[in-house]
Amino acid sequence: MDEERERHILESLRDKIDELAINMEKMKLAEYVNLLNRPWRLLYINFISGLARGLGTAVGFAILGAIMLLVLQHLVRLNLPVIGGFIAEIVAIVQSRLAP
Repeated sequence: MDEERERHILESLRDKIDELAINMEKMKLAEYVNLLNRPWRLLYINFISGLARGLGTAVGFAILGAIMLLVLQHLVRLNLPVIGGFIAEIVAIVQSRLAP
């Protein structure tokens, strides 16, 4: 009875260890530990990702600003009584800032 129980416990432990090994492979833990052991590579990767994020933010903001400017210009062309003058002032200010 004891041998059977020990065998069952060992098989259960073996299954858990196999499951843990598979999960560690999925997490790519070895690559992460290797990256932590090379701090200059980690700095380089973080620097490049920061540049990419900053460039993406700048391009996205420029596109969004251009779209908003086009929408505002379209609203001015509709000649709405109250909003038209206000938007015309905003568009004029933005265009004067963009002009060299």
